[in-house]
Amino acid sequence: MLELEYRPVVPERLSDLARFSECHGKFRYCSCMRWRMTSAEFQRSTKQDRVDALDDLVRQNVPVGVLGYLRGEPVAWCSVAPRETYRALERFRALPRLDDAPVWSVVCFFIDRRVRRAGVTVGLLRAAVDYARSLGAAVVEGYPVEPGARLYAYMGSPATFRKAGFRDVTPPGWARQVMRCTVG
Repeated sequence: MLELEYRPVVPERLSDLARFSECHGKFRYCSCMRWRMTSAEFQRSTKQDRVDALDDLVRQNVPVGVLGYLRGEPVAWCSVAPRETYRALERFRALPRLDDAPVWSVVCFFIDRRVRRAGVTVGLLRAAVDYARSLGAAVVEGYPVEPGARLYAYMGSPATFRKAGFRDVTPPGWARQVMRCTVG
């Protein structure tokens, strides 16, 4: 397992986010705005619009996520924020809210290919939970998919969430899995 440092993306780390984004075209394409924008906004936006929108959220001190660093270089990303900041997720019929609990949602992981399969995702998820807890979160929720799924594969695997202390809370009959970690 690699020794990474994990840090929340705050205004002082915008240059780190930019370096990460510039090195990872697939991340840069979305800039983790797919769940933050409505579908119509996302479709109308350009790649640069999405980069700018994520940067603007950081400048406004809106929680957006955590970066993982290997020897000072950002090599991993996890999107974690209060669920209500993910406007498309709030509208997504396949993943309605389970209850009225204020939750933080984990909706994306992006790991540099050089550090994949080294336990980075679990460490990143644990750091995301710690970050959410530090900002008052009581519940962190994720929506993993089984490995091999073409859609939403970036949302993490159930095994990753289990290793990080999450439990399956998926209601019977739901097609999409929901996992939670109570932290407060």
